Amino acid sequence: MEYRYIGKSGLRVTSMALGTMTFGSTTSKDEAFKILNKAYDFGINFYDTAELYPVPPDSRYAGVTEEIVGEWLKTKPRDSIILATKVAGAASGWYVPPIRHGLTAIDRFHIKRAIEGSLKRLKTDYIDLYQMHWPDEVVPIEESLRAFDELIKEGKVRYIGTSNDTAYGLTKALMISKYENLARFESIQNNFSVLNPRFFDELEKVCKRENVSLLPYSPIAGGILSGKYNQKYIPEDARFSDYIKHPNRRVRVHAKRFYNEKTLSATAEFLEIAKKYDIHPVTLAVAYSKHFDFVASTIIGARKAEQLDDSLAAMDVKLNREILKDIAKLQEKYLYPMG
Repeated sequence: MEYRYIGKSGLRVTSMALGTMTFGSTTSKDEAFKILNKAYDFGINFYDTAELYPVPPDSRYAGVTEEIVGEWLKTKPRDSIILATKVAGAASGWYVPPIRHGLTAIDRFHIKRAIEGSLKRLKTDYIDLYQMHWPDEVVPIEESLRAFDELIKEGKVRYIGTSNDTAYGLTKALMISKYENLARFESIQNNFSVLNPRFFDELEKVCKRENVSLLPYSPIAGGILSGKYNQKYIPEDARFSDYIKHPNRRVRVHAKRFYNEKTLSATAEFLEIAKKYDIHPVTLAVAYSKHFDFVASTIIGARKAEQLDDSLAAMDVKLNREILKDIAKLQEKYLYPMG
């Protein structure tokens, strides 16, 4: 088993983590337990959730994922698990989260309310990595960082991280932490895959210079890179099969980012690369995401336990120069297919 440290923290995590965002919606509690146990038995020690989950977000179900993870957590030694969760991002942007009556902000009040709720649902007295789900464009980051710092001093949180953030946002936060003597973001959880290599543009440099770790999510681009959408008919039991028909416009727009003509064309050629090297496309996609030195742990997920196998197989896969060169050519041909 390969272990890496998150940023400058003492969090020693496996190079792959288990994401839980479908638990309580498309994944039942019983199936979620099977997935969690399978990952744990394989040796995975890092688990990621959020107060907003499951997805697609719905006020009727928000928090259910944490409740499921919390019940499972009681069956394992707490110290054997690195647990991450997130405070919902601000409602001031393009998306209003369906919790706390759509008035969320990354201010002291909401951070305190969020952590208390998460601790209760997760049935634990501390979170190893507490993350900002997305930035707040109104509340100064100074206030956010002071509130996060208080949680660390109270022993409720060990380390903090950000998510869906920019090079500017991460850099500014790091500088404020340094000059105000506050806890800093040790990680950034952003979308990163063969189909979405934007992290290379600027954030790679920031993470390397400042020793902040990327925790990539959607390494198989929401299932697109498995090739299951490159068929004559859209599969029925699949994430974007539901999303493209969802009544919420925001969910449909989200689906189009992943599922479009350009991503499918790029995936068709990616499948040929996987075939050339005799590697399952899911395994190759996950191996690519965890390959880079700025990555601490790649977040994998599944709706069913058997879907984990091809992702877990990436633990032992090392990519050679030829494979990386072929993928780079693909990315040059299909520049930013996810926008």
